[in-house]
Amino acid sequence: MKPDLRATLEREVIVGDGAMGTYLYQLGFPVGISYEEFNLLRPDVIGDIHRRYLDAGARLLETNTFSANYYKLSKFGLEAKVEDINRAAVRIAKQAAGERAYVAGAVGSIRGGKRANVTDQELGKYFEQQIAALLSEGVDALLFETFYDLGEMRIALGQARKLTDVPVICQFAVDQIGRTLDGFTIPDAFGAVVEEGANVVGFNCHSGPKGIMGVMDDVEGPLNVPMSVFPNAGLADYIDGEYVYGATPDYFGKCARAFADLGARLIGGCCGTTPEHIAAMAKALEGYAAQPLAKEQKLPKPQLSASLSINEQSNAVPVASSNKGAVSGGGENHKLPSLTELVKERHTVIVELDPPRDLDIGKFMEGAAALKEAGIDALTLADNSLAVTRMSNMALGHLVQSQLGVRPLVHIACRDRNLIGTQSHMMGFDALGIDHVLAVTGDPARFGDLPGASSVYDLTSFEIIRMIKQLNEGISFSGKPLKQKAKFVVGAAFNPNVKHLHKAVERLEKKIASGADYIMTQPVYDPELIVAIKQATAHLDVPIFIGIMPLASGKNAEYLHNEVPGIQLSDEVRKRMEGLQGEEGRAMGVEIAKELLDTAMEHFNGIYLMTPFMFYEMNVALTNYIREKSKRDSAHLSRLS
Repeated sequence: MKPDLRATLEREVIVGDGAMGTYLYQLGFPVGISYEEFNLLRPDVIGDIHRRYLDAGARLLETNTFSANYYKLSKFGLEAKVEDINRAAVRIAKQAAGERAYVAGAVGSIRGGKRANVTDQELGKYFEQQIAALLSEGVDALLFETFYDLGEMRIALGQARKLTDVPVICQFAVDQIGRTLDGFTIPDAFGAVVEEGANVVGFNCHSGPKGIMGVMDDVEGPLNVPMSVFPNAGLADYIDGEYVYGATPDYFGKCARAFADLGARLIGGCCGTTPEHIAAMAKALEGYAAQPLAKEQKLPKPQLSASLSINEQSNAVPVASSNKGAVSGGGENHKLPSLTELVKERHTVIVELDPPRDLDIGKFMEGAAALKEAGIDALTLADNSLAVTRMSNMALGHLVQSQLGVRPLVHIACRDRNLIGTQSHMMGFDALGIDHVLAVTGDPARFGDLPGASSVYDLTSFEIIRMIKQLNEGISFSGKPLKQKAKFVVGAAFNPNVKHLHKAVERLEKKIASGADYIMTQPVYDPELIVAIKQATAHLDVPIFIGIMPLASGKNAEYLHNEVPGIQLSDEVRKRMEGLQGEEGRAMGVEIAKELLDTAMEHFNGIYLMTPFMFYEMNVALTNYIREKSKRDSAHLSRLS
């Protein structure tokens, strides 16, 4: 017989399994069906997946029961089969595991971060029904996963402790802010569930390895209970109608050691992970000697209050030293040359500065003022990039335009607004004199900080470009006249970090055919790729702004390369950044960016700088470098002529 899971985790690190739902999707099974019903209809498929993870090195298998509760099964008319589905799932997993692995009964959040119309009383009933069915077949543990709220986790845990004393693993899904959706810090949440009977605490889903590591760093001191981590394989990208995850097995292997060093005792994978990811982690952890748990270390006493402390810093906006050439609202913006006109004449610099995730705009405005002083041509503001909630780019665009005299270039995503909201938003931009926009699809809401939010996607990126250009004809989305014409200059996004560049260019051509006036690329970290982009796009008659984002640290480099869709770093760049952090890391990041700019400026007039972590000083330095280099090059050409 296997020893109790709690005793094993006292002594060693255990490798868990990987994803079930996304792996079934990768195997060709469609979305929109109940994968949990496969326990009854296709037990061979579920058993085969368990065996693949087992052969890869997993020593804990989760049952295929994440959504096998009354509430979620009722959407498929399967509410009468809750017990049958859960019991079958345990039998399948136990048959595959034998004595080689533990079997944990997986129980997923019912609310899933949404404000679903499910009362606490109903939650208790649904959790009790599912947990009882799992226990009836003899699971070795219960694993509560992807819980966004401490409140819901406590309800599930309470039901478990009424029924059993088997080990219970409680995993939260949080972003890098490190709070549950009902406002608790992770130390407080951990303290609460341990107080109420949890044996293992940790994280899964929502974030890739980098995000989870960041939250783990905030849990000060060693815990007196084991910790578990089951990260996603980075952020999902939506390519040609399919969700694709970019984090490689090799990256997961390296992260497994890092997780173990941070104190994790149970390490597996969530969305996007495969048996190959688990095999890499198992290999990386071979022979790993776990440090003893610190029995004397106490978790924080739970502060069971969801109130958040608010940092009452001043939102005072710095005043620009000079408003000469200021861009004001009400249409005066149109008197200045557009970016597409400027870039024909000289090197033109766009800098992206992320709107804040809180209500303090002081640092943002300080950065915008410094970048204006450095001589940027436009400040570009994303529209809740990576589906993370930030301050309205319309409001901030108006502020930098009216108070600092900086031209705003605002992104508009298809994700957040339906046709009504999108046209209303564009009409507001026109009224404010904000006429440069970048049309993007937008990352799916389920991968952001409000996973319960809906992704609208009434429009594709092609369609939104056409519709915005239609406003320039004085025609609304519905076809009605608007009394006057808008004057939008519309940009489109381009990801050149792909295996087949020519296919990406073909997609770009369609955006230009839809009406795109200019192109902004994802960040590029390879001079040879910059040259290749020039060659592949030489036939296009719209300007291209090459994306350059200075790296801030070695960890930042690995995160971008492995977890963020559309970004690829060269091996040379990753090696140069390896292990660097703080000022040393940022200095190397600026140095690498300057080398990239040397190539980019030779082939393109358009430069698009992205600001990492609000370190705007890095892009002030790079803007100064561009201006100085451009002057030197112009002077040299003048002497030659």
